[in-house]
Amino acid sequence: MSENKRIADMLGRGKPVLSVEFFPPKDEAGGELIVRTAMEIRESLRPDFVSITYGAGGTTRERTLRYARILKDDCGFAVMPHLTCVGSSRDEIAEIVEGYAAEGFCNLMALRGDPPKGQTDFQPHPEGFAYANELVGFLSKRFPGFSMGVAGYPEVHPEATDAATDIRHLKTKVDAGAAFITTQLFYDNAAFFQFVENCRSAGIQVPIIPGLMPIRSADQARRFCKTLPEELEEALRIAGDDPAALRETGVAWSHRQIRELLDFGVAGVHLYIMNRSGMARDLIDRLRQDGYFTA
Repeated sequence: MSENKRIADMLGRGKPVLSVEFFPPKDEAGGELIVRTAMEIRESLRPDFVSITYGAGGTTRERTLRYARILKDDCGFAVMPHLTCVGSSRDEIAEIVEGYAAEGFCNLMALRGDPPKGQTDFQPHPEGFAYANELVGFLSKRFPGFSMGVAGYPEVHPEATDAATDIRHLKTKVDAGAAFITTQLFYDNAAFFQFVENCRSAGIQVPIIPGLMPIRSADQARRFCKTLPEELEEALRIAGDDPAALRETGVAWSHRQIRELLDFGVAGVHLYIMNRSGMARDLIDRLRQDGYFTA
């Protein structure tokens, strides 16, 4: 059984960490893809850790655990499983985390989670938690050996009334015991820089890791982000429907983003790779040629 390393300790070593995110596959074909991608990434990207999501509405609980094991034991990664409040009581959450602890895991991404499919509003389990800060507080007391991350929103959480309210909610998660923040993806670094400034002004001092995803299509980018920088919009317009041009636009924009973020002094970079390695591999190759993420 492979042993994990605490992400909080990685973030204290004085150089940026690199991480990637997987999601649990829906079928055997998807399972083969995630394992193949993980093996490719282990050799090419050499990330410090990987995360694996929980699925909308907590629907992939068993698959999250199964593939977290595979990523840790078969692929040799330090793994951070996601855990949400959705559909679980306190006792059930404790049982899940006890299972992770017994198998050598020591990192968690603690989230409220999205409502199950067909529901528009989040409804907490009657014996569970309504907010992520409650989950973090419970876990930090019950499982102090775990290093916990929480989510941040450079473009503001969609349910928040404004940026100031969103930052206050984020601070409650950090105050409850979160060791670091990983952001939702963004394509405008100015939004991230403002987010960091707002966090520091509010007294949030934990490391903030930007989450990024190389663009595969204009439609995909617009689904994830409210607005795109005009320069990126123009580059996507020029690329049109040409797959090679779109790929180059996506890698080039993320390369530019990450260089600027690393020069700014971020604690690390988290890549949303959609269980595929190609664009991430090209991106990290370029960054290593620039002298970033070298051994």
